[in-house]
Amino acid sequence: MKVIKIILGVIVAILVILLVVAFFLPTDYVVEREITIQAPKDTLFSYLKYVKNQDEFSVWSQMDPNMKKEYRGTDGTVGFVSAWDSDHEQVGKGEQEIINIKEGERIDFELRFFEPFESKGYAYFITTALDSATTRVIWGFKGKSPYPFNLMLLLWDMDKMLGGDLEKGLANLKTLWESKDAVQSEDS
Repeated sequence: MKVIKIILGVIVAILVILLVVAFFLPTDYVVEREITIQAPKDTLFSYLKYVKNQDEFSVWSQMDPNMKKEYRGTDGTVGFVSAWDSDHEQVGKGEQEIINIKEGERIDFELRFFEPFESKGYAYFITTALDSATTRVIWGFKGKSPYPFNLMLLLWDMDKMLGGDLEKGLANLKTLWESKDAVQSEDS
């Protein structure tokens, strides 16, 4: 009986320590990646604000080419919703909605995930002209993990989990856009 009390005491002490640690950990996370693309900012921004165009460069869209997609609203405008349903474990089921557009500069999305687990996050694109023919694109994700679940951020490095996919997506965007630009220049 004494051994059981000691074991229970140790378990309770560990839980208390974990809860205290969680109290001091951040509850928010932000993951961003950026790339420079040879394209005029306004033209590239006009392309990025259409959610359906993400199918051409997003790693997640390419993980399951057979995923079911559904759209509501007018693409490229606030309120447009793109929903997906996939059996692929890294894609799952969810939707993204355009919640803000600052024309020529920033597009914000709310992401609602339903499977494999429910959560909500936010994504965004920011475009900055470096000169008349070069644009920096930032693709970011941000979210919250409320106390005491923020302890999971110690185990899940969101930067590592999402950062690589953002980098690949931006590299795909650069390749796609610069080859499109080259094709458009040849046709001129």
